[in-house]
Amino acid sequence: MSKPSAAILLLSLLLAGCVTTGDKPRKVDPDAARDAYIQLGIGYLQKGETERAKQPLSEALKLDPRSASANMVLALVFQQEGEYPAAEQHFRAALSADPANARILNNYGAFLLDRERYAEALSYFQKAAEDTLYSERSRVFENMGITYLRMGDTASARENLERSLRLNSRQPRALFELAQLEFDAGDFVPAWNHYRRFDQLSTQNARSLWLGVRLARRFEDHSSAVSYGLQLKRLYPNSPEAKALVESE
Repeated sequence: MSKPSAAILLLSLLLAGCVTTGDKPRKVDPDAARDAYIQLGIGYLQKGETERAKQPLSEALKLDPRSASANMVLALVFQQEGEYPAAEQHFRAALSADPANARILNNYGAFLLDRERYAEALSYFQKAAEDTLYSERSRVFENMGITYLRMGDTASARENLERSLRLNSRQPRALFELAQLEFDAGDFVPAWNHYRRFDQLSTQNARSLWLGVRLARRFEDHSSAVSYGLQLKRLYPNSPEAKALVESE
């Protein structure tokens, strides 16, 4: 028997009746069992094992069909698998059970952003941002900044990215997107500062390496410009950014 099946079987057996500890039987709490199934599903999702995640999450929903947490995690599972109608169904079920939950609002907004439904995404991010005690509120403003960027509203994008960084200065995507906006606007000093902080926190892609080359050249940091350029050519040789680099040399 596989490990996930064994874990689920154990939970099911515990739930079926009483647990004996010594000579005294102890009633199993269904809510605790539901939460254990959810945590098991989260563990598989975090490891990228979406197929395994579904079974414990389904068991959690058998115990509590309106569980906001179980529905949200299952929505994330289906989103990762590209099963978008099923993902949306479970996001909506989660919000029906807990409509003011900032984490669910933010995750559903991110789903809508990924589906290029920008106006809808923005409305859910704005609702999530109303919860001033939400522990990942900085990500909500980061997501709003990205949404405004996709909508072509650079002023609102910049405002929300800056707000994200005021809440958490170690948000790599907010740092990079803000650096790109500042570079495009000719604000090279803050762009370079934000880019270097981004470089310390995140892996690079073709777009970020090309921005690094141009900023390093602007500030005559020749060693950094060469380093970013070599990485761009080696890691992304067929990218438009690598082509632009060659043409600029």
